[in-house]
Amino acid sequence: MPWFKKAIFYHIYPLGLCGAPLSNDFTSKPIPRLKEIENWIPYLKSLGITALYLGPVFESTSHGYDTADYYTVDRRLGTNDTLKKLINKLHKNGIKVVLDGVFNHVGRNFPQFMDLIINKQTSSFATWFSGVDFNSKSPYNDDFSYDTWNGCYDLVKLNFNNNEVKSFILNAINFWISEFKIDGIRLDAADCIDINFLREISNFSKSISDDFFLLGEIIFGDYTRFASKNILDSVTNYECYKGLYSSHNSLNYFEIAYSLNRQFGDGGIYKNIPLYNFVDNHDVNRIASTLIDAANIYPIYTILFTIPGIPSIYYGSDFGITGVKQNNSDKYLRPRLKINELKNSKENKPLNNFIKKLCHIRINSEALTEGLYKQLFISNKLFAFLRYTDSEKIIVALNCSKECSQIEFSNDMNATSLFDLIEKKSLKLEPNGTISITLQENQARIFKVSF
Repeated sequence: MPWFKKAIFYHIYPLGLCGAPLSNDFTSKPIPRLKEIENWIPYLKSLGITALYLGPVFESTSHGYDTADYYTVDRRLGTNDTLKKLINKLHKNGIKVVLDGVFNHVGRNFPQFMDLIINKQTSSFATWFSGVDFNSKSPYNDDFSYDTWNGCYDLVKLNFNNNEVKSFILNAINFWISEFKIDGIRLDAADCIDINFLREISNFSKSISDDFFLLGEIIFGDYTRFASKNILDSVTNYECYKGLYSSHNSLNYFEIAYSLNRQFGDGGIYKNIPLYNFVDNHDVNRIASTLIDAANIYPIYTILFTIPGIPSIYYGSDFGITGVKQNNSDKYLRPRLKINELKNSKENKPLNNFIKKLCHIRINSEALTEGLYKQLFISNKLFAFLRYTDSEKIIVALNCSKECSQIEFSNDMNATSLFDLIEKKSLKLEPNGTISITLQENQARIFKVSF
């Protein structure tokens, strides 16, 4: 089985966590801020993390998604050697590394685009960029207009009909793998990249490393279009991201249950795809700020770690920190954080200890990492499902309300007892009878089934 199918990811946005300046002056000496992440390694190991997804680390103008140089680490984070040493330490601690591949677009400081600004029609790179039109001007008063990502003229779309552009990107990928020994790439805005070029990226990277992980950022549409043979291994599961917080805020478990059945149940359309699951990330409000009832952070994380797919934690959210977009700025979602300060905060410990339990339960469960999915019980405020293989069965039971309640369903599996993996308690059952599980307010329980 590929390593990523059993992975637990931790997602760090380095420019934020390491306290880098918001803009790059392209003249300052490199400051090895990436070394700050080395301080997180013992914590990540204790939590049970097996893979780290690092947001943009290469030279850019501001937020990292406006790349200027694919071959040089951003001077605000250090040097190429700084990154090599960090990845080497992570690998020695059993943690895989996935970097952000921002290949759909570049920043205006990208040298080939700067050449286009200066030399206009005579530039050797005039065909490197999509939609270049010398009959109009850009909002920056360039003597041409061009295609962008989402109407943002700081993000210039590359032209993947140009073989030189494709070779340039593939060479960068080869450089990252050979120089930094990375284990995978998260492809930013993958749904905006030509599908045939995604296939080329897959064939190329897998020819270098057959267990190389390719994750695509896909927000809308059919995931099977991208996560299929010879394209991508996984995509971001935005459908369940939305269903997770929305079902808890509306006290309506039918919403997330519908998505889980659609994706992973009998005949589920994504049941053979290890989707990348999350409750928040660098682009959306923190889950602690999103939930109406803060106590529902416990059942929501329980679902994250027990449904099919690959769970991912966004840095700091495992300590319950808050963060909301303000004035169209993401900086409040990407704060400077120090691991020792987080660990020493008493108010953060209950959630953090709970998530640590979830990590270790998942790591040690065949059913949770490899098993099939089946719904057992559903009502507005109560939900139970089964994860199972031939050798192990796990029942997950959830309550998103402020009421103590019971879930009851038929004991078709002839279980004799349930062992609560969170509370370390046994519950004896009557064979061929009814399984009855009591749930306190906002409680989540995970049971290993015995026969």
